[in-house]
Amino acid sequence: MNSTARVDGSFPASERLVKNLREKTIRGGMARVCAQAANFFLRLGSLMILARLLDPKDFGLVGMVTAFTGVLTLFRDFGLSAAAVQHVTVTEEQSSTLFWFNVVVGVLLGLLAVASAPAIAAFYREPRLSGVTVALSFGFVFNSIGVQHSALLQRQMRFTALAVIGVLSLVVGTAIAIGGAMAGIGYWSLVAMTVSAPLVSTIGFWVSTSWIPGRPHSLSGIRSMMKFGSTLTLNGLVAYAAYNIDKVLIGRFWGVDAIGIYGRAYQLINIPTENLNSAVGEVAFSALSRVQDDPGRFKNYFLKGYSLVLGLTLPITILCALFARDLILILLGPKWESAVPIFRLLAPTIAIFAIINPLGWLLNSLGLVARGLRIALVFAPIMIAGYAAGVPYGPKGVAFCYSAVMTLWVIPHIAWCVHGTAITLRDILLAVSRPLASGVLAGGCAFGIQLVSGQLFSPLLKLMLESIVLFITYFVILLFVIGQKSLYLDLLRGLRRPATIEQESVA
Repeated sequence: MNSTARVDGSFPASERLVKNLREKTIRGGMARVCAQAANFFLRLGSLMILARLLDPKDFGLVGMVTAFTGVLTLFRDFGLSAAAVQHVTVTEEQSSTLFWFNVVVGVLLGLLAVASAPAIAAFYREPRLSGVTVALSFGFVFNSIGVQHSALLQRQMRFTALAVIGVLSLVVGTAIAIGGAMAGIGYWSLVAMTVSAPLVSTIGFWVSTSWIPGRPHSLSGIRSMMKFGSTLTLNGLVAYAAYNIDKVLIGRFWGVDAIGIYGRAYQLINIPTENLNSAVGEVAFSALSRVQDDPGRFKNYFLKGYSLVLGLTLPITILCALFARDLILILLGPKWESAVPIFRLLAPTIAIFAIINPLGWLLNSLGLVARGLRIALVFAPIMIAGYAAGVPYGPKGVAFCYSAVMTLWVIPHIAWCVHGTAITLRDILLAVSRPLASGVLAGGCAFGIQLVSGQLFSPLLKLMLESIVLFITYFVILLFVIGQKSLYLDLLRGLRRPATIEQESVA
């Protein structure tokens, strides 16, 4: 290996770094969780405000374009940022080459988006989409300039810096969107938010790393990373099609208002899962990549992170399923009431994604990206067939088929992912059973409150009461009856003092 100074963040070569990995992981995870909590409330608050300032068709217009440009987003770095984190060592020359490669790709994607603008407008028979597509194309360039700087922060496990940058970019984007909506520019306020967020993030990455890329070198030095990244990108492309064809079909056959309603329900459903998986997943991927050659420690780290995501997600799933109407009326307002049945039908996918998304950490950190691609290639046609069956019945039919197919897919997906690894199907089912049992019992108690309260309280007061009962009951059962207290105490101890990496039993 070239002895050139590395872009700091090489995998543990000293005992001291090994001993501190667990502490860094826990502290980094908590930093990301806190940031994602702020992210959650910011996104929720902005959605509440923008849903009252804008019409469903405004969201629908932007949603139509992002369903297509989202495909191009998957190619923005060809998976090379993840490859840079997973790879054992990355030199200065390799990072500089990756940077310039990303910039070229970003510019090409932006130009491709501009070229496809007329075709997108023609597909939906909506001429306004052409201008929206051109404006969104700038996001590809902004993203490409900051990809490797973000990867560097991940390799260094500087998750607090990443967290602050993420929150700041969302604050700026949200402020721009709300200001634009109040000024009366309609859907352009959403476009401005989408483009400004990556620009602010990229500026933050450059300031935090203080790294100036050098001149590009031969691509031969990054060939193994390109192989990893290209497979990961293809996997993401297939998965994106599986999870987003529904919006294309609804927009094409049911129009702007329908995709606006469906899109807001879908966004609300995905906020909890995206925030939690992003918060824990980024840290987990970095930590698991560092212990990939130690099966015992790998299993311990993975199952603790997995249990944390599940433990925090299950009560949110139950809340959305049981109290969908109150949530929609409070968060979006009365004009969005038609989103209630869609929201309720999509609610089970919160728990399903919490169960299957972390398995991506497992595959990617072990370098099993080819297996992930094979899984996606089998799953995508099944999912798309489900959408096709549901689209004649409108957004509600698509939502029902979405949840039904995802539910039937869970067990095969888990079994395929864990096959031949340190994790077993039994480990996953045991990890799922604990929060699931707690959630069922807590949901029954909270639903009882709903039946008793009836029309006695306003929707807001009733939802607050239901939520308090649900979450308190859930965590009391999970921590003290089911026996998960040791897991959370272990995380808190890791925050208070340094800890060495030892062979620990899975809580």
